[in-house]
Amino acid sequence: MTAAQEIARWSTRLALDDVPAPVVEDAKLHVLDTLGCGLAAHASGVAGEGRETMAELGGEAQATVLGLERRLPAANAAFANAMLCHGLDFDDTHSDSVSHVSTVIAPAALAAGEGLGARGADVLAAIVAGNEVVCRVGMAASGEFHRRGFHPTAICGIFGGVASVARLGGLDADAATRALGIAGSFAGGLFAYLADGTPTKPMHPAWAAHGAHLAAGLARHGAVGPQSVFEGKFGLYHAFLGAAEGEIDLAAQLADLGSRWETPRIAYKPYPVCHFMHGSLGAAAESVGGRTFRPDELAEIVVRVPEAGVSLVLEPAAQKLRPRSEYEGKFSLQYSVASLLVRGHVGVSDFTDEAIADPDVLAVAAKVRYETREYHTYPQAFPGGAVVRLADGTSFEADFPHQRGGPENPLSLDEVRAKYRENAALALADEAVARLEEAILGLEECDDLSAALAPLTLGEPARV
Repeated sequence: MTAAQEIARWSTRLALDDVPAPVVEDAKLHVLDTLGCGLAAHASGVAGEGRETMAELGGEAQATVLGLERRLPAANAAFANAMLCHGLDFDDTHSDSVSHVSTVIAPAALAAGEGLGARGADVLAAIVAGNEVVCRVGMAASGEFHRRGFHPTAICGIFGGVASVARLGGLDADAATRALGIAGSFAGGLFAYLADGTPTKPMHPAWAAHGAHLAAGLARHGAVGPQSVFEGKFGLYHAFLGAAEGEIDLAAQLADLGSRWETPRIAYKPYPVCHFMHGSLGAAAESVGGRTFRPDELAEIVVRVPEAGVSLVLEPAAQKLRPRSEYEGKFSLQYSVASLLVRGHVGVSDFTDEAIADPDVLAVAAKVRYETREYHTYPQAFPGGAVVRLADGTSFEADFPHQRGGPENPLSLDEVRAKYRENAALALADEAVARLEEAILGLEECDDLSAALAPLTLGEPARV
């Protein structure tokens, strides 16, 4: 049995009763967090181009689109919503696979479920199936896609999206296998945006969520894709990573599907920046205990990261020291730790055009240097450290082997819900914030997904 056949066999048969209750609760909470991130992006005027493009295409009113009064075809709604939910880079990440999971799976599954009139329990089962597939496809080659300049969120995400959409569409294992094979030809996503700070990255999960719908639809109509899409001579790992046939063992990751659950290991983000920065930011915050500083009070800041994070968040240094765009700021550890030390926070408002030009923050960013360190917790976590040295000789230091928000250093239920409420309140009235929260956290009891998602249907975005 090939890996695609094994994924298809398991995911098409998964029922919510097969999933432990704590995993179900985690899955719902991640959907809530993801929608909150999308609402904050909408309110900030970020990543709405996907929604506008899909709206221009028109089509059958099947699924809710965040910030749009009319519904769109499910595949196009999935694209628009996924792009918004990843627009601020505030959404969750699975450390071991280095993949943003929910920003692909939640929009893909919600759109499919709504378009098909599915019960909330089936949508939740499909979301869990999709989560588990994304994580395992990435874990089989942890960090390797990044090293080659590919975004694993897009490449791994489309396979999880297919698992979700095929499960909801009632595809049998054979058709789902064909859909996974087709998805291999749709997978893609380059880190080329890092060269000039362009916000291309949110399009990656959007394309994966959209492609999952198309691959499942094609398979439903009889289209065929290769069963050996993962392990074959010209399969995924060979094509993207140059791996020899059989070199990467996805089968080992699939052997315990249904007994080991990766959904609870998907990490929340307390900061709207690249996850490789979270260990160092958390360490810096803890070391100074909430204190803020003037630029002249600071002599030097040293941040520590795993080697794999350097090319994403620290180099080339000239660009990282003075971000040219909001999005480039989210991939600058120099800028972000400077914001933390000068302003006391790293939040959505710290990446506007005005904020990234703040002379005090830039003066501190220029005092940041980095060291690489081998952390035994990487890649299972996004570790980091920080040393803050003052001009008077005082020094503060901390190390975070596990970043805040990950399973070993978790955010509490109340903290995740508070993050959702703060984000959602940027776009929704309090009553709508509460109504959406109640609907998502009770999703397994939902019989009308359109009604549950109705609070997402609002007017044009107003920049905060």
